[in-house]
Amino acid sequence: MQVKCTSLGIAFASKSAPVQAISGLSFETRPREFLSIIGPSGCGKTTLLRAIAGLVQPQQGSVERIASRADGSGRVLLVFQENSLFPWMTVMENATFGLEMQGVSKPEREQRARPLLDRFGFRGREDAYPHQLSLGMKQRAAVIRAFLSDPALLLMDEPFAALDCQTRSILQRELLELWAQNQRSVIFVTHDVEEAILLSDRILVLSPQPGRVIAELPIRFDRPREPGLTLEEEFLHVKKRIAFLLGMPVAEHASGTAASGIAQ
Repeated sequence: MQVKCTSLGIAFASKSAPVQAISGLSFETRPREFLSIIGPSGCGKTTLLRAIAGLVQPQQGSVERIASRADGSGRVLLVFQENSLFPWMTVMENATFGLEMQGVSKPEREQRARPLLDRFGFRGREDAYPHQLSLGMKQRAAVIRAFLSDPALLLMDEPFAALDCQTRSILQRELLELWAQNQRSVIFVTHDVEEAILLSDRILVLSPQPGRVIAELPIRFDRPREPGLTLEEEFLHVKKRIAFLLGMPVAEHASGTAASGIAQ
């Protein structure tokens, strides 16, 4: 599935005056792309994901979701920063919830889920409840559920932000392994520059509020990408480009020339 946002504008009411979260935001995804969106706090990244998911209606512009024949039902799934497991369900029940909603029988959905649960550390813990799991294991289960649901488009809102560095690195690798298997489209929001570079085919950098795209950076490192890549000179060069963009005043990007020059 592809997404096309055109001149998107979203504002929220407040006691004094409307708060403009996004203004004049435009971009288009590519088929089966892993796209990351990065920007300062409050620039509208989560609002943008919610608009793409259809949970927020823009006041200006449009959001188009363009499905192909390979996209099946064309489902769009949003994974939040906080794990979204149902506390009254076991790991297996949580992991297969999307399949259950699709009408898949219990034996078949458990058969589909078991290889992934085994692969990512849940062998023998399929009947555990969320309160019995670490935060990392909860997020792992949430990601497994997302991929088992086989969405045409997966939207991820900082799913690993609350995790320690080691756990985050493990889940990043697991996410890429799952994505490589089905090559569904992913739009991934993060504050972590290294995470964005490690995961992405392309990165969009947003301005401070109101958010708009100020730069587009293709990430050309070969896959699979190992954690040691973060120490290589070219990786550090890309990281510096993004840090530079995030630290510059919005006015300096007004013409678009600075952003396009850096993205080369």
